[in-house]
Amino acid sequence: MNNKITNRFERNTVQVRPGLWRTNLSYNQETMLCYFRMEKGCKLPLHNHKAVQNGYVISGKLRYELADSDQRVYETGEIGPGGGYCWDSDEYHSTEALEDSEFIEVFSPLRPEYVAE
Repeated sequence: MNNKITNRFERNTVQVRPGLWRTNLSYNQETMLCYFRMEKGCKLPLHNHKAVQNGYVISGKLRYELADSDQRVYETGEIGPGGGYCWDSDEYHSTEALEDSEFIEVFSPLRPEYVAE
């Protein structure tokens, strides 16, 4: 399968959890581009990972939380259409859909657990 030139509508979509779907788009070992759909009310709890996560909201509205290494929240906010964000490697973050939302995220390096799905 070609992972460098792709079309979202020809890729497999995976339900990550109830209310959240991911479609892997293009990727190599250094970076990965994914499309997400998230239903209103769906929330990803605080978590972190090695990959830097850079995102762009296409539609809807997301609430985010950032937390320190003890998972104490130090920042919250909302991101709507046209908004971008970047979470550092190992930075704790959570996301909740305040509206049905679509967004694109880039991970660097790629998330190997996403390739397996």
